[in-house]
Amino acid sequence: MFHVTERLLLRPAWPEDADALFGGIADEAIVRNLARAPWPYLPEHAREFVARETDPRMPAFLMTRPDEKGSRVIGAVGLGDHEDGVELGYWIARPFWGKGYATEAARGVLEVARLLGHRKITAGHFLDNPASGRVLRKLGFMPTGRTVPRFSEGRGEDTPCALYRLCLDECERLAPIAA
Repeated sequence: MFHVTERLLLRPAWPEDADALFGGIADEAIVRNLARAPWPYLPEHAREFVARETDPRMPAFLMTRPDEKGSRVIGAVGLGDHEDGVELGYWIARPFWGKGYATEAARGVLEVARLLGHRKITAGHFLDNPASGRVLRKLGFMPTGRTVPRFSEGRGEDTPCALYRLCLDECERLAPIAA
C-alpha cells in the first residue's frame, strides 16, 4: 500500500531500506520517545523491521521525501494494535524535526485508516515529549485526560504517557471520551 501527501510518499519498507532506516532512527533522542524500539538501535533491528510481515489493516509506512537524488527516508508512520484499539505511531529523523512532516504523514495515515474502515484511533506521547502532543492536537486528537505508565524499550522503563483519541466518524457523538 502507498499513499501520497503534499510533500511525501508513504510506502512499505523494503529490504534495501535497512541502511537508510538505521541512519534515521539510530538516535537516542528519537528512540527514547518510542515504546517499541530498543536502545541501542542496531543495524539488525533495521533489517528485522524491513523484513517483517504486516497486517494489511494495520499498515506501516516509511516516510520518504522525493528530492533530486530520488527519495529519502525521513521517518516512519503507521497503525498498530494496542490494548486500547488501533494506535497511531510515528517518528521523524532529527534533521527533519519541526518541518511539519510528522503531522503531514500522520494525516495521510488517518486518511488510509478511514478507507480501511477504522472508526477510532488512539495515540499517546511521553510527557517529556510535548512536540508529539502538539502533532496529535493538530491532527484533531483529543486528550482523554488519562496519563498512564507505558514501557519504553528505548528507556528500559515505564514512563508517564498522555493518552489521546480521535474518532474518524460519528463515534464521538455516540460515545463521549472516557476519563
